[in-house]
Amino acid sequence: MAARSGGEAGRRAAVVGTGLIGASIGLALRAQGWFVTGTDRDAATLDAALRAGAIDEIAEGTDCEITFIATPIESVEVEARRALAASSGVVTDVAGVKASLTGLMAEARFVGGHPMAGSERDGVDGARPDLFNGAAWVLTPVASTDDEAFALVRSVVSTLGAEVVVLPPEEHDRMVAVVSHVPHLTAATLMTLADDQAVEHRALLRLAAGGFRDMTRVASGHPAIWPDVCFENRSAIVRSLDQLIGELSSVRTIVAEGDRDGLLRRLQAARTARKSLPSRLEGANDLVELRMPIRDEAGALVNILLQAAELGVSVADVEIAHSVEGDGGVLVLIVEAGPAETLVEALEQAGTPVAVVPLA
Repeated sequence: MAARSGGEAGRRAAVVGTGLIGASIGLALRAQGWFVTGTDRDAATLDAALRAGAIDEIAEGTDCEITFIATPIESVEVEARRALAASSGVVTDVAGVKASLTGLMAEARFVGGHPMAGSERDGVDGARPDLFNGAAWVLTPVASTDDEAFALVRSVVSTLGAEVVVLPPEEHDRMVAVVSHVPHLTAATLMTLADDQAVEHRALLRLAAGGFRDMTRVASGHPAIWPDVCFENRSAIVRSLDQLIGELSSVRTIVAEGDRDGLLRRLQAARTARKSLPSRLEGANDLVELRMPIRDEAGALVNILLQAAELGVSVADVEIAHSVEGDGGVLVLIVEAGPAETLVEALEQAGTPVAVVPLA
């Protein structure tokens, strides 16, 4: 079923699941000239995506370079395996929990992914092509991931405006429990508390401006996805909730005892930590180019990128220049200038010589 043509026949992508994230991916790809096909188990959602211009055509992605699985978590594996069987292209997903997909990640052409982006508006109505600008997009390759597949996914995701972060699947789940899942549950709990008290104090919610609105904004997100997320990542979420409860108990004690100095120290430490949150790299002055030999063997690129992630080194770009002779090539990484020395030292200790070229 055809719609607007607008994509180049040279690059084709497929989106399975055309809700908020899937439709936003489609819009962003089409804006760059891709021809995007789409499917969704809900016919009304699929028709809305077609009318909104998020896809060119309702069809399976049998001849696509890359397929994005943007379905609920419980159907990701089935849809991803179907896509892998239907084409020779690369397949990635957008699910917020990764450890439950480790069996699927054994497929060399599958690259786990998770864009840390969203909207207060649900479905296609909230989709927009710039949704991923400046957002972190986590990729979770494993030892069996094909380097070329990973490089393709990373390249495409970067063109959508996202900052790619590479993490092992289990580490991803532990981290998102802290920075995404528990904050959402906390925001929802605070809103419940405020709403309960508003029954007696009708003016309370009218006073809930500024910081309260900022802190509870995520509670306005689509609730239907969260039961699955919390089920799949419950171990990490419970650990983080236990830690949060412990910290809140400590704060309760400080407040109950009137420990002004103790409270001030905690607030100052939190303020310092908040100011230390990394911002997006702005220009070449922040970056250096690392050049190193790389062997043509499974997992060579992934192992280096996971090592960079473990050392806290952000990788802004990746390129592999294959040699016409021999079994290797040259790997080029664009990384943060500050922590680059740590990565260079680790690589050279492991026997990989690295050339460092400033980009400024």
